[in-house]
Amino acid sequence: MKIEIWAEVTCPWCGLGSHRLDQAVEQFEHGDEVEVIHRSFPISDSFPVGSTLTAREALVQRHGMGEAQIQATTRAIEALAEKEGLSPYIVLDNQVGNTRLAHAFLAHASAEGKNRAAWDAIFRAYFRQGRSVFGLGDLLDLADELGLDREKTRQVLTEGRFRQQVQEEAGQAQRLGATGAPFIVVDGRYAVPGAQDTDRLLSVLRKVWAEAHPAVQLLEGDAGVCGPDGCAVPADHPAHT
Repeated sequence: MKIEIWAEVTCPWCGLGSHRLDQAVEQFEHGDEVEVIHRSFPISDSFPVGSTLTAREALVQRHGMGEAQIQATTRAIEALAEKEGLSPYIVLDNQVGNTRLAHAFLAHASAEGKNRAAWDAIFRAYFRQGRSVFGLGDLLDLADELGLDREKTRQVLTEGRFRQQVQEEAGQAQRLGATGAPFIVVDGRYAVPGAQDTDRLLSVLRKVWAEAHPAVQLLEGDAGVCGPDGCAVPADHPAHT
């Protein structure tokens, strides 16, 4: 089973949604046969390059939120994350910036066979540790942590080598019906928008698996010991024990 999840680096629901998907796969009876692939859906790539602003400032500028709404919205997400084992999970007291370079870094790491590790690392750095993930130096530090070649990573990011791939991934999500992130597609057939809870995701995985692996139904009947339709297993055969 193949699961694709489109996400934005600085989207708190994406970090939480990724965690919930991990939990669902872990609880899924056939989890060892599931491949999870993270893909880019940049939402914050319209912020100015080279500078950051607080999450509070971003919510005011982009969504026109007042202080009371900002507090209620962000603290609710932090509380949900803590309840699900993610603590700390920094939302309001974080910085926001252009994520274009971060997505190029993730595409590069994916090409090096570290898709899952890179997305886990960047979510952890940003939401759990409150680190910046917007500058070249920030991403090179992550490259070191992931065991990626630092100079090769620098060259890839400086040349903008994966910029087109990031745009194509975002376009693919939109063609599939995504209007925001996170956005999950299971086996190319079922789309799950938003950060659905773990139980809901687990239910989807089981449904898709059952449809792809229908159970064999035994029709009632008695063929006798040996007849024109087959031979029955003797009563003292080991198959009955």
